[in-house]
Amino acid sequence: MVTDCKACPLRRHEIFQKMTREETEKTQRFKSGELAVDPGTPILAEGSNAPQIYTALRGMGLRYKVLSNGRRQVVNFIFPGDFIGLQAGLIGEMGHSVEASTHMTLCVFDRKDFYDFFRNSTERAFDVTWLAASQEHFLGEALTTVGQRSAIAGVAWALVQLFRKGDALNMVQNDTMPLPFKQQDLADALGLSLVHTNKTLARLRERQLASWSEGKLVIHDVEQLADVAGMELEEMRVRPVI
Repeated sequence: MVTDCKACPLRRHEIFQKMTREETEKTQRFKSGELAVDPGTPILAEGSNAPQIYTALRGMGLRYKVLSNGRRQVVNFIFPGDFIGLQAGLIGEMGHSVEASTHMTLCVFDRKDFYDFFRNSTERAFDVTWLAASQEHFLGEALTTVGQRSAIAGVAWALVQLFRKGDALNMVQNDTMPLPFKQQDLADALGLSLVHTNKTLARLRERQLASWSEGKLVIHDVEQLADVAGMELEEMRVRPVI
């Protein structure tokens, strides 16, 4: 059954902004359905102008670009609540590909209704601007990590980011959260080889800072891991969800 926006499970999380009844009803009218996909399913392809845009309702995935030499650059990791296909919605073409890493349920919105939806709701139009700006900020931080941080600091930074995002979605229990990505995905995000990434994760495990195996990430002291990353832990900002 298609999830009613009034009963959306994402709205239970404090990390997401509360919506008024009117905003919820407008979103419900904008939503055209839901799509369930299996792990490994391509959702959007780089260069495509797919007629749909999505919100990840359940499950996790990857945004990535394939480089001219055939290597892959992971842009970021998709969690529940993330908006997918914004580039195609605004400029008509995707600058990266999107793939499901787990079973996913996606809220589907027709791109042809995109402009009418936001023209009739200035608050929601601002929300899209915020989402675009926050993604740009994340990419800036990721670029700094690739260019300036050591391997151990970069891996620590990525694990802190993923863990805190999962924690905001109530995915952390007893210092443990599901992390169904591959080590190769992390390597492709940080510009490292798989061997270097594996050795770096082993160093963090030996220092009892973080452990990632069998799809589970364990971090007992996020602040200590953040120190290794050379980052300050800022308060998580309440964010919109479409």
